[in-house]
Amino acid sequence: MLTIKSSRNRKFTCAVIVALFLSVFNLSACADGAIKALVPDESHKTAIHDMIEQLNSRHYVKLSLNDELSGRLLDAFLDDLDPNRLFLLKSDIAEFQKYRSTLDDELKKSDLSAGFFIFNRYRERMTTRMQDILDTLAANVAAMDFSVKEDIELDRTKAKWPENKAEADEIWRKQIKNRVLGLRLADKDNDAIVELLSKRFKNQIKRMNQLESEDAFQIYANAFASLYDPHTDYFSPRISENFQINMSLKLEGIGAVLQMEDDYTKVVRLVPAGPADKEGQLQPADRIIGVAQGKKGEMQDVIGWRLDDVVDLIRGASGSFVRLEVIPAIAKSDEARREILIERNEVKLEDQSAKGEMIDITGSDGEVHHVGVIDVPTFYLDFEAYRLGDTEFRSTTRDVHRILGELLSQGAEGIIIDLRDNGGGSLAEANGMVGLFIESGPTVQIRQSNARVLKEGKRRSSPYYTGPLAVLINRMSASASEIFAGAIQDYQRGLVIGTQSFGKGTVQSVNELSHGQLKLTESKFYRISGDSTQNRGVIPDIAFPPLYSKEDIGESVLDNALHWDRIPQANHRYYFDLKDGLATLQRKHDKRIAKDPEFQFLQEQIHVIEKLRSKTHLSLNIDLRKKERDEQKVQQLAMENRRRVAKGEEPLEALEDDTTAELAMTEEELEAKAEKDEQDKDKEKEPDPLLTEASHILVDAAPYFEPERLARRP
Repeated sequence: MLTIKSSRNRKFTCAVIVALFLSVFNLSACADGAIKALVPDESHKTAIHDMIEQLNSRHYVKLSLNDELSGRLLDAFLDDLDPNRLFLLKSDIAEFQKYRSTLDDELKKSDLSAGFFIFNRYRERMTTRMQDILDTLAANVAAMDFSVKEDIELDRTKAKWPENKAEADEIWRKQIKNRVLGLRLADKDNDAIVELLSKRFKNQIKRMNQLESEDAFQIYANAFASLYDPHTDYFSPRISENFQINMSLKLEGIGAVLQMEDDYTKVVRLVPAGPADKEGQLQPADRIIGVAQGKKGEMQDVIGWRLDDVVDLIRGASGSFVRLEVIPAIAKSDEARREILIERNEVKLEDQSAKGEMIDITGSDGEVHHVGVIDVPTFYLDFEAYRLGDTEFRSTTRDVHRILGELLSQGAEGIIIDLRDNGGGSLAEANGMVGLFIESGPTVQIRQSNARVLKEGKRRSSPYYTGPLAVLINRMSASASEIFAGAIQDYQRGLVIGTQSFGKGTVQSVNELSHGQLKLTESKFYRISGDSTQNRGVIPDIAFPPLYSKEDIGESVLDNALHWDRIPQANHRYYFDLKDGLATLQRKHDKRIAKDPEFQFLQEQIHVIEKLRSKTHLSLNIDLRKKERDEQKVQQLAMENRRRVAKGEEPLEALEDDTTAELAMTEEELEAKAEKDEQDKDKEKEPDPLLTEASHILVDAAPYFEPERLARRP
């Protein structure tokens, strides 16, 4: 399965699940080579009328279609089209200002002419620029001087629009020089560089020429929808159809959620237990720059490609292989590349089901303690089996209940629910799972667009697990995961450990339009404490170093994300006074990780990444870039070896990469290797340092789970 996010350049969170979407365009170029202007058709006018009606009546946020919103729409549309301000000129932006206070009036009349006028100008500017680059590329590459000390601005999203064509030419001179330098550092000669970049720019021109009015309308409609919140989207008829197909979870692919960011295809998250997740190398925030079929297929450069076209290359039949060339999220620069070999497969419910294990640790008292861990990758329910009356239907709550009993019968002294990378799923299952750890009571509050607040939870008292409990979360824990973790924290039923969660606290529905569909946000989640999970997420009681940057991943980085707020708390009890022990638990945790080589390595990596992220410019001098690259490699190797020596392992002479060896194997050898790796993983599983430390914290916290420490209600 391959899931993709919006094909717009804007960072926004809505998971537009269109894995089968393959655009088939009609050429719209005129015989003389000029691009034919796109115009809206009647279906687009009725669709925007329907959209406005549904947004006004059903969306959680109530916006007035007025001059202020008109200005915001103009800015959002321009940012979607040209986020790095590389194509449109200051004169274009000045000309578009005539629409700043009129787009609202036009939309009320279902008039899309302004949006199409702006889109056509952008398309014209981009095509002209790409053609100019192509015409002079070979000569410019040959004449480039990489000994000159100059640099390029890394992020132009807040830069001024180019004053004129001459200023735009200078911006593009550096853009091209940077791309050429990156390829030079990747050991490509001038001929290969010209061939690769020519192909890339020709593809971009071709895609511009092949755009249809539906594409222009989709971008404009989504710019308008995004003003409400980042999860509200217009789906064209083709996307609508494939959205429904993909929801069956029967697609075959690598199991990844992708979005466009600038010219790159970026990994948003991995589907739990999917092929990419199991393979282990592809990570959130990695950028995919090349795709190849099989072990020997030619690597296709996909920088600047449409997202749906990249998706079509990546997806494929179960059992086949795909190779991805990526720039890792933790790369020190764009020259850092990694090739990843993934076997496509179907994501199955049983692969995503909860699993249990026992961890034995030696506590500060010198005693060996047994901690049960239940890994919950997603909140799932086999609805079809449930509907048909199958008494053995699979669900998160049923599986966790069974595993919980097994772990307790094996002597578990405490339980950790591992929700790291759990992006959510069935709210009913999250509620049901909370019920395994409380006697009864509310789990979540849902505030609808009409301000009515509903409460859901465990209505009847029944037996529940009463012992020490912890919930492990990270930045990729979202939605239903946040409901579960928040409820456990609010009841003071267990400790929440890890990093701040994603912060998606809204509910969407997909609604039919006369042309396409509209996915809109209709309600908002609140914890029983009254706090929203939206934007802020769940803050852990004991914090771990963040593996994912809050600046790159999370609801808070998305445009127009709904804000955090509070409503009155729901009536609920407190099971323990866990807050009383947090200071003591924190001191013990800090003392322990100060000596832990895994945590020290993690802290070093985070420090290096943060330092690199703070850079605003990149040198275009080849000697300086080589020096920086070599220093970074030495630094990374030194960090790894400090970790290995501290663990009593032999240091490495160089950092290893298994990809090259894998590419030399036959498919039979790859299958044998995968089977052996799985067996080795079962025999001698590498300890998870975060899970081990969470177990230590839970053992330390055991005294605070005594009944006599029960907190009184304030």
